[in-house]
Amino acid sequence: MTKKNVLEEEANGELTVPLNTDEIGANGKARAKWDSKLQYFFMVISYAVGLGNVWRFPYLVQQHGGGAFLIPYLIMLFVEGMPLLYLEFAAGQHFRMGSMGTWNKVHPFLGGVGIASAVTSFMVGVYYNAIIMWCFYYIFHSFQSPLPWATCPTVLKEGTNISIPVEECDISGPTSYFWYRNALDISGSIEESNGIKWKMLLCLIFAWLIIYACIWKGIKSSGKVVYVTATFPYVVLLIFFGRGITLKGATDGLIHMLSPKMDRLADPQVWLDAATQIFYSFGLGFGGLIAFSSYNPRNNNCERDAIIVSLTNWFTAILASTVIFSVLGFKATTMYENCVERNMEKLIDIYPEWNATTLTMDVYKNTFENNETLMNSSLAHFRYCNFHDDLDKAAEGTGLAFIVFTQAINEFGPSAPFWSIIFFLMLLSLGIGSEFGTLEGVTTCIYDLDSHPWLRKKWLVSGVLCLVSCLIGMLFVLGSGSYWVALFDSYAGSFPLISVALTEAIAIGWVYGVNRFGDDLETMIGHQPHMYWKVVWKFIAPFLIAGLLTSTLISKFVKPITYKAYDKEIAEMTDRFYPWFAGLMAAFLVLVSVLCIPGVAILRKLGILRYKDYAKGAQAQTGGHTTSTVAFMRTAAEDNDSGHNSDEINEEQDKGTSCAVIDEHVTFGLGTDPDI
Repeated sequence: MTKKNVLEEEANGELTVPLNTDEIGANGKARAKWDSKLQYFFMVISYAVGLGNVWRFPYLVQQHGGGAFLIPYLIMLFVEGMPLLYLEFAAGQHFRMGSMGTWNKVHPFLGGVGIASAVTSFMVGVYYNAIIMWCFYYIFHSFQSPLPWATCPTVLKEGTNISIPVEECDISGPTSYFWYRNALDISGSIEESNGIKWKMLLCLIFAWLIIYACIWKGIKSSGKVVYVTATFPYVVLLIFFGRGITLKGATDGLIHMLSPKMDRLADPQVWLDAATQIFYSFGLGFGGLIAFSSYNPRNNNCERDAIIVSLTNWFTAILASTVIFSVLGFKATTMYENCVERNMEKLIDIYPEWNATTLTMDVYKNTFENNETLMNSSLAHFRYCNFHDDLDKAAEGTGLAFIVFTQAINEFGPSAPFWSIIFFLMLLSLGIGSEFGTLEGVTTCIYDLDSHPWLRKKWLVSGVLCLVSCLIGMLFVLGSGSYWVALFDSYAGSFPLISVALTEAIAIGWVYGVNRFGDDLETMIGHQPHMYWKVVWKFIAPFLIAGLLTSTLISKFVKPITYKAYDKEIAEMTDRFYPWFAGLMAAFLVLVSVLCIPGVAILRKLGILRYKDYAKGAQAQTGGHTTSTVAFMRTAAEDNDSGHNSDEINEEQDKGTSCAVIDEHVTFGLGTDPDI
């Protein structure tokens, strides 16, 4: 690149460099780059498309009126999810730093937003890997036929040599029994630890070793893995879709999914759940999206990226629901037919005039199915069989993945182990992809601090992070471990993330200013963002998120907080009150991150925590030049062909483009944008 071209590009804003080279970030340091745009897309999609698309969205569709739920979900996609995704992409790409550095540059009083994001990402990353641990456990147990959760274990009937199913398993079913009594070996309450479950501990250690092997070089290592974690779930979903639609009862399941119950739209909870699902499925507020976009070139079209990723996320949720409901339709059909066959056998035993030839399925439905007198007869224990009731039984999260879906896989016959392996590999890919983004929100902030030489060693930072997380994660391999996972899930990522997102929207809409932000975008993508984006950033998004935060607070604290504990006597989950120490842990998980936002602002207002110290350090590192000037100077110095001109160019840059970094960092604040 000639001296003239460099200076011309410098005058326009920033040097343009290939994707696979390092570029100077806002802190004056060379910043890693994506190998290609495709790699960036795969990483973001792998992060944003997670387990919630598979086991949370179908549950909400089932609960909230089938196809009617798609209406509020689509509306929230355009007024909440897509605009906030665009905001985070644009902020990271413009400021070229992680979450902590980005919000420091928006305003020094907002430095706590980045810290809150990093702390929340750390807390969520710690417990999220427990789900990956469970997936590994099920994968390891899927390499056998029949599957270990296909049948109930048996015991000898007292005084005889007759084998009968374990009573608890006979009540709950083999998949539920295996999950609670074998995999989790669950205790009766969160107060009973019941010791460490060593098989799960080994899976936890293995899971963290896998994560470390993928992230130890930052995006240079995790960026390679996402080619698998981003594409493999779609391959499996398509395979399951092809298999699912051929199953008996699949059509009934899909009809149940798509049939709209429009009266459900009058329920505010439906709209609240749609907004919540959009928020969490995009991974907003974690800082991972800001970190990923900070590795992009300045002229990347982040607006187009936000639209593509948003629609991909929506498409994935619909595809996953189609697969889930086709399999659930098959499961409900199988359960209904098994129930009817059991009742028919009892009828044949009681009434000699009926036999296997005369008492067909159609005869049973027409004659006996709605005969309440017969069904309530004391002559035999008849079961109530109803296809639609079985289909309406809602399950989400671990219940859907490890109990309901595994029960359906059992019905696949001799090929069940294969379907089990690829299903849990899909969950594993989704989980690992999301874990990358969650931890990236932590590591990028640590790298950007650059306050100590060891922070530049990515392998060391990643190793310490994974080790500490693994040690904390030992809490999840106790007999009460699943209760702690549920507590972390309810409090570590709910209030903190919504608080972070609300502050982000207010920061761009009212502190930094949407017009100023639009000017920044114009320098990157070549045009001002449409007025729609500005209106949403400034008015609609803050209002929606504030409403979401308020409703979440009310739903959590309007009554004493409870959790679901397993009662082995009835083989069901029952409500129990959290003990005092669990309540303290819940408060800690919320406050340890949320208080960072006002805490940093107060400390800087009082002059205890001074951002100028950071700014002066950045100024010293860049020699008083703009970061783009430093980029040119380093490029020129390292260019063997034109190195003899570097002194001349540096001298010219010193005269023309020198500025004080401290002014860039701290002089703007409230009232800097004309629209405020």
